[in-house]
This record gives sequence, structure tokens and C-alpha cells, in this order.
Amino acid sequence: MMDFNKEYKLYLESVEEWITVHLKAQDPLRKSIYDAMNYSLTAGGKRLRPVLSLAVCSMLNGDEVAVLPFACAIELIHTYSLIHDDLPCMDNDDFRRGKPTSHKVFGEAMAVLSGDGLLNLAFEKMLEETIRDADCYYRAKTARLIADAAGTNGMILGQVIDLESENKDISYDRLCDMHQKKTGALIRAAVLAPAELFNAPEEIKKALESYARAIGLAFQIKDDILDFEGDSAVLGKTTGKDSKNHKSTFVTLLGREKARELLKASVDQALESIKPLGDTAFLDQMAVYIAEREK
Repeated sequence: MMDFNKEYKLYLESVEEWITVHLKAQDPLRKSIYDAMNYSLTAGGKRLRPVLSLAVCSMLNGDEVAVLPFACAIELIHTYSLIHDDLPCMDNDDFRRGKPTSHKVFGEAMAVLSGDGLLNLAFEKMLEETIRDADCYYRAKTARLIADAAGTNGMILGQVIDLESENKDISYDRLCDMHQKKTGALIRAAVLAPAELFNAPEEIKKALESYARAIGLAFQIKDDILDFEGDSAVLGKTTGKDSKNHKSTFVTLLGREKARELLKASVDQALESIKPLGDTAFLDQMAVYIAEREK
């Protein structure tokens, strides 16, 4: 029987090793910016997105070494988004993962630059892979998939909708659309990147697309529930900020019980989506983990 925690740890070790190698300043001039970038990148994140990429790679019998730069690029992009999200001009958070946020430690200007540095490094690493040899078509398609998820079709648009929705009552459909972009886009990219890289058949991509959308929704619903009733000490960040900032969430729109029902339905949808793909034990457990996590 598959040991989920053991498998997760193995994927995590691959991700951490890549980050350690590629996030070293090569000269003293870059030490300060790399210190700031590493502060947020090594603050104890779950690495959910790159782990998903590596798990899908394994399911497809792909080459983990080939996937790692793209998987970790997504983590760099995700971390940059958190640094910028915490800034006073955005959500104005003092803590992230139990530590003072980047701007509290390094100042606002350096926090902005460290986020910019992580974003640019992500594209540097993907482009390095893309131009490694003449056979670059599928690597380029994978990089394009990730770029789209990070940009104004995906995460950035979701953040814009979020900002424009403050102090407003928004519809359930708009809330879902916002989070499919703000939260779900990078999760979708993480799941689909290996399928794109290894040119998986369309039926596999469609199954993974459905799975990714379902777990992306589940992730956000669980986040909203934790923000409403979670423990700040466990979460490592301030709870109740969404209500304080008058933001619509799945809890405020649906109530706690309906939100829990939708969370379960999303996990069920994720499991159903990938049934035809064979050995999906880890991906199945990942969907359950997303719904049951406490932080």
C-alpha cells in the first residue's frame, strides 16, 4: 500500500535540493537580494504545487529531472505572489507561515524586489531548460502554460478581481471565477505541466484538468474555512482578515455547513476525474489531504 507521507517526503526532498542548488548567490553583490528571496522561499511552505507536478510525472512514468525546473519555477512564482500579497498596499499581513512577512523584515522596497527576483528567476530557469537543445517544443509549451497561469489570464487577474470585490457583495459564480484564477491557476499549471512536457494524450490531459480544477476549488474552500475558524498559531498567519476586510468567501456566501458540503463534493469530483488513469493513489490522497489539512 502506498505511504502518502513517505512519498510526499521524497518529492519534497527533490524540491528542496533543487531550491538549495539554484537559490545561492553567485557573488557578494547579490547576497542581500538572495537573502530576502530565500527568507520567504524557505519559510516552511508545503510545496504543494511542485509536489503535485512530481506526482503527475511519476504517474506518467516521466523523467523527474526534466520536470523539476518547471515544478520549482511554479513554487518560485507562488512565493513571489505571497510576498506581494502581504504588502501594506495589498492584504497588509504581518505574518506568513509563523514568521514576520518579508516587508516586516527587509522593508517594503526590498520585499517588492525579492518578489520580482523570484518571478524572474522562475522564467530564467524555465528558459534555460527550453533552450537546452534543439528539441525544445514541449518544454516551450510547458513554460507557456505556466506563464499564462501566472499572468493576467490567471493569478494576477484573480488578484485584481479580489481587490475590486472588497466591500462588495459578489455572486457565487464570480467568487468561483476569482479563485479559479487567483488560487487555482497555478495548481492547474502544476498538475498539467508534466502532461504538457511529456505530450500526454488528450484524454489524460482532460482528466488531469478536471482533477486540478476540483482540488483548486477544494484548496480555496478549505482556506476560507480555516480563515473563519482556524488557529492563528497553527496556521502561522492572522485569521479572520477576510471578514475584517469585508471580503466575500465561500463561508460568508454559503455558510459553514454548505461550504463543507462543497468541499467534500470537490474532493469527490477530483477522485472521480482521475479514476481512468490507473495508479493515482498519491493524487487521490493529495485531494483528501487538501481538504483535511489544518494549515
